[in-house]
Amino acid sequence: MTCCRHWLGLLLLIAIGCQPESDSPKTPMTKDKALVPVTLALNWYPEAEHGGFYAALVHGDFAEEGLMVTIRPGGPNVPVIPDVASGKIEFGVDNADKLLLVRAQQADVVSVMSPLQNSPRCIMVHKKSGLTKIEELASAKPFTLAMNQGQPFAQYLMKKLNLDNIQVVPFPGGIAQFMDDPNYGQQAYNFSEPFLAEKQGGDPHCLMLSDFGFNAYTSVLLTRRELIDQQPDLVAKMTRASIKGWKKYLSAPEETNKYIHEQNEGMGLEILAFGVQALRTVCLPDGFDENRLGEMTGERWQTLVAQMIEIGSIKPDSVKADDAFSLKFLTAK
Repeated sequence: MTCCRHWLGLLLLIAIGCQPESDSPKTPMTKDKALVPVTLALNWYPEAEHGGFYAALVHGDFAEEGLMVTIRPGGPNVPVIPDVASGKIEFGVDNADKLLLVRAQQADVVSVMSPLQNSPRCIMVHKKSGLTKIEELASAKPFTLAMNQGQPFAQYLMKKLNLDNIQVVPFPGGIAQFMDDPNYGQQAYNFSEPFLAEKQGGDPHCLMLSDFGFNAYTSVLLTRRELIDQQPDLVAKMTRASIKGWKKYLSAPEETNKYIHEQNEGMGLEILAFGVQALRTVCLPDGFDENRLGEMTGERWQTLVAQMIEIGSIKPDSVKADDAFSLKFLTAK
């Protein structure tokens, strides 16, 4: 992702693409044949957001499906979706709003599962501010809100709320200004920045964008339409294994977190454990059974397309919601 939501780890992160060839902790061979090599590109450096995919690697779910998956770490400006669209790699992980932006540019990429049902994106404020929902930002004064105004969630927020009474500034990365100013809020993910603020003695509170109506699927598994058409069995195996991995990560993350930490030393075991706790609430919200993990709905995709047209992120008729996702591999799981 383009926002530097984990600034403290940037100095310690592994170089992109430096994972060893023996990426899978499990055996690289089945009894009958060598595994099929596949690359999965992440949209950011390894962290809890990608935990289920790493769990499928660590616990051998990919290998059981006959796949030898190399997970390629991401970072700022890493072209995940373009690389998938061009056929350079088979699979990627990114967010639904970004997928729609790229589809509007004629890249035929498709989401095949979403491990997160609700978006973890939030506006992080201080508890002492008394703010309990995003709508209250409009009347907060004095107040400074830091966010990347070019991102769809920010454009939606500015479209739906009158923010004339507050100061909207660019998101600087990090939480230093948040810690210094009780009348300051910023974009965040509920599994990341709140942990950092708490560790520094802060009192963070998350105002969830999903509660405000902007609820883009996050960390979706995506591929290109051509691969779905020509190698549906491969896509089915990747989807099936990823869902198994996410179930294991949410129930027993310890071994996987150790592996993620090895890939990204900036992600300590404590913040990863915090991340899993926060992810459980968005992957498996109240009333959502574990067996439905990965599900998507056409209604959600239609809503997101309409919202992005409304805020001008994409042009009318540039994207058909039904073309942006496929449920065939979820019904077969």
